[in-house]
Amino acid sequence: MSTVAYPWLASAITRNPILIALVAVVQRLPWLVFTLPAGVITDRVDRRKAMVSMDVLRGALTLVVALAVLGAQGTLPAPDELDLVTGTRTGLYTIVIVATLLLGMAEVLRDNSNQTIMPNIVKPHQLEKANGRIWSIEGVANTFAGPPLGSILLLVAFSVPFFVDAGTFFLAAGLVALIPGTFRADRDETAPRQSFRAELSEGVRWLMGHPLLRPMAIILGLMNAASMMYLATFVLFAQEVMGVGPLLFTIVFFGAAIGGFVGGNVAPAVSRRLGSGPSLALALGGGAVLPAVIALVPEWPVVLVLFGINSVLGMIWNVITVSLRQTIIPAHLLGRVNSVYRFFAWGMMPIGAALGGLIVFVVERFADRDLALRATWLAAAIVHVGLFVFGRARLTTDKIEAARAAVTMTAS
Repeated sequence: MSTVAYPWLASAITRNPILIALVAVVQRLPWLVFTLPAGVITDRVDRRKAMVSMDVLRGALTLVVALAVLGAQGTLPAPDELDLVTGTRTGLYTIVIVATLLLGMAEVLRDNSNQTIMPNIVKPHQLEKANGRIWSIEGVANTFAGPPLGSILLLVAFSVPFFVDAGTFFLAAGLVALIPGTFRADRDETAPRQSFRAELSEGVRWLMGHPLLRPMAIILGLMNAASMMYLATFVLFAQEVMGVGPLLFTIVFFGAAIGGFVGGNVAPAVSRRLGSGPSLALALGGGAVLPAVIALVPEWPVVLVLFGINSVLGMIWNVITVSLRQTIIPAHLLGRVNSVYRFFAWGMMPIGAALGGLIVFVVERFADRDLALRATWLAAAIVHVGLFVFGRARLTTDKIEAARAAVTMTAS
């Protein structure tokens, strides 16, 4: 629901591309500044309890946004009258920015706990299948069920999707609380407790010393930065270049939902058939081609189909790489190393979002607004070309299988 509600709310508050992109920057900034401490916390606490606490916190923060939007509802234009927006509603914009920052911090700890709890629930050989199923369901909920509901609720009133969104966080907290057992990292209780800084340094050293996960993290970080270049201002691209309203904006994401469901289920089979290395190369190559096509042919049916293909490729990348990390990272370091990995992978997202807003702002000084909004997609395509060349030689099937084999030999 927030996929539709937050961008549309931001575009009802301001039409400034820098301020629109700043919402995306603030949303992802915690992955840059809070990810590393969150990894230490994840290895120190019960991961299930951390997930419950963060969902409760996110529900409360979303409720604050809902109440703020409700209070300003009479001054906001209808979702189909955004061309009437002039200036910036500073008070509501500030509330959205602060709440988004805090929501992002809660998301960092929640998601890191979510990924590190998985090896405690399923066996190593089941990780790819389990991750694929979870992401399929998550993708359907996030991009197939949520956005249409968000659009419908948005047409009722700007505040309604935020109230419903808050309720889903509280419901999620209740469901996770029902999972039985304790989920703390295995630690040597006889060893003296290290300082927070020492534990953090241990996770950083492990990842930076790994010849496969280090380049993988850097490549993913640059991939995510490139994606955020166009996603940060996508609501403006959709409204002004594609010419769609809230309903078609939602329908476009159906492609991503279908692709996510398909990708999550076929990723293990694709990995076995093509090999892990070629599968990752396919994802990198798709990232170079698809944004360029959208920039040149910004018609909503084309974008819908290409979003679906991109989602399939993204799921293939995620299933292979996350399952690999869950397999080869030592259990007592999983939270910290995972957080360092995501520091690179997700920490680049606010930088990419800021660059996206800056690209639109700068190009608009020399060309028209239409070309400025298309330029972010072309810039992302160029970045992915470089990543394909760099990653093809480093993320090979032989290197991935060797990393898995090394863990098996150590265990035996």
